[in-house]
Amino acid sequence: MGQLVMKKVKNEKGLTLIELLAVVVILGIIAAIAIPAIGGIIDNSKKDAHVANAMQLIHSAKIATAGDAKARPAASGTLYISANWLIEKGYIDTLRDPDGGTGYTGVSATPTGSADPDATTVPAAGVKVTASNNGALTYEVVLTNATRGFKTFTAEASVTRENVK
Repeated sequence: MGQLVMKKVKNEKGLTLIELLAVVVILGIIAAIAIPAIGGIIDNSKKDAHVANAMQLIHSAKIATAGDAKARPAASGTLYISANWLIEKGYIDTLRDPDGGTGYTGVSATPTGSADPDATTVPAAGVKVTASNNGALTYEVVLTNATRGFKTFTAEASVTRENVK
């Protein structure tokens, strides 16, 4: 009778089922950690874009009040300057809604004055310019969109990511 000889394979290539399962579990853990972190980074970048839009509105309103008497409130008065008016007059480029919506939409109240003669409400995106008795101007930014709702930045210093919800 012949002798049955079994040879042990020395250089086995490939992964065992347990090794493959360990790799899949590790990849799952990494994905579970990374996906929420990436979502937070994306949301923060959208908030930063809203802050940039608000700052652009303030700066363009400052230029408008310096260059156009129609955009300056009377002493101790208030004037609302819509983003649309600033765009039409060339003080600012068109604003994009960072949340990907149709843009800054909606209204909040009836203004006491407006640089835009057709405006009857506080703009969805615009600047409230208030003059003190001595003629000093303060700027308050209004941004409204479908995702984050109505947001008012009460002063230039308040235009921060933390104040965007």
